[in-house]
Amino acid sequence: MNRPFARLAPVALAALIASGVQIATLQPAAAAGDDEFERGKEEYLAACASCHGEAADGKGPIASMFRTPVPALTDLAARNDGVFPFLEVMHVIDGRTAVRAHGNPMPIFGRRYTTEIGEHAGLFGAEILVRSRVLELVAYLQSIQTPAPAGN
Repeated sequence: MNRPFARLAPVALAALIASGVQIATLQPAAAAGDDEFERGKEEYLAACASCHGEAADGKGPIASMFRTPVPALTDLAARNDGVFPFLEVMHVIDGRTAVRAHGNPMPIFGRRYTTEIGEHAGLFGAEILVRSRVLELVAYLQSIQTPAPAGN
């Protein structure tokens, strides 16, 4: 299917982000004094904490049910030479662009969010809202990174 306007979606998203609008609810960005990562934290607690733990330490209440250990999420930057792998984390959470091994327990949140938002959002609206939810979550994860130990 050829969608000639498909390349405009990232431009529209960038314009909305640059305007200071938090796209998830089309509300103005957080006012001074508000926790700028509150929406991402709420999303994390609702969607991720059961596996990764409230402290993002990989020790959520259902983590023991998996064959492989659930990774901690507070040391992503430390494991990447001190640089938070923003785009990689975004792709893992979204999950729609990666080829996943059979049985991967990580949910495909991009698909889940698209289903929740539904088609009523219009041609680009759903995708913009999906990406804004993922961006809020990734920004929150970036904000809770523990500093690398001194000397590394």
